[in-house]
Amino acid sequence: MNAEPVRVHVLTLGGTIAMTARDAGQGVVPALDAADLLASLPAAPAGVHLSHGDFRRLPGAHLTLPDVVDLRAEIDRSAARGCDGVVVTQGTDTLEETAFALDLLGSGDTPVVVTGALRHPGRPGSDGPANLLDAVRVAASEAAVGTGVTVVFNGEVHSARYVQKRHTERPSAFASPGLGPLGWVTEDRVRIPLRPARVPPLPLPAPAGPAPVALVTAVLGDDVRLLPHLPDLGYEGAVLAGFGAGHLPARTVADAEALAARIPVVLASRTGAGELYRNTYDFPGSERDLLARGLIGAGAVSPLKARVLLSLALGAGLSRAAVAAACDALSA
Repeated sequence: MNAEPVRVHVLTLGGTIAMTARDAGQGVVPALDAADLLASLPAAPAGVHLSHGDFRRLPGAHLTLPDVVDLRAEIDRSAARGCDGVVVTQGTDTLEETAFALDLLGSGDTPVVVTGALRHPGRPGSDGPANLLDAVRVAASEAAVGTGVTVVFNGEVHSARYVQKRHTERPSAFASPGLGPLGWVTEDRVRIPLRPARVPPLPLPAPAGPAPVALVTAVLGDDVRLLPHLPDLGYEGAVLAGFGAGHLPARTVADAEALAARIPVVLASRTGAGELYRNTYDFPGSERDLLARGLIGAGAVSPLKARVLLSLALGAGLSRAAVAAACDALSA
């Protein structure tokens, strides 16, 4: 007797993988739908039944966190209908943030795989079909069950928690600094020897949606004079991407402390890799000083992802202590 096929649902959001030029000589725009993308595959992997849906058709830069919250609900509905795995295609501009948000909001063991392309279908060596085929293979694989949301590019399987886009155009743009990929795809085989510890999902945001959160990066010689004005501009939280292990210029310390008294402020490292220090340096604007003034340490969570986490957490009504605990858990 033949085994039941593995059911994988493909949801498309647009992005480079779905872009073509409407007229000769013009730039590309999102134009291909899910059926077009699946038609680019030579065939579905053996034993896999593919279904599809068009969720959005936008450049990655146009997506919003409310879009991602709605996408998470659609993924959960697909799983409830009996899909064994879900693939999401989108633009690479915001892909690491989308994947991380989906992972934060996700529960259950159904594999969810996010992919896209660095080279659109009209360019030589377009990587979209290969990435999509690998993503389907991962979503259909028992090895991916229970791994959380993963990102598949260039034959590698990355955790949404750690992956970053590190280049503007190379097919190898996605990497996980300090960790490396969880696994890889070779021919039709999926290997995932590393499995990150799972953390409890965040509750979904209230009907008002994710909270507005500012991301401010410290740079040489800047006094970050906009900090006192963030609450008046409607921001309900802020992420400060500090130097090195979590430092700010001395002239910003008073404003950072005053801001943290008004709204939750997460301190992350602008380096994008490594864990924020807690107890090493002790000069004004050091990590010890800033954490003592009420800022929340991001741990190993990058600034981009800390902003996603804080926005979703505040939108769900979570406390500062819960945000700090989530950062710590995601750094384990």
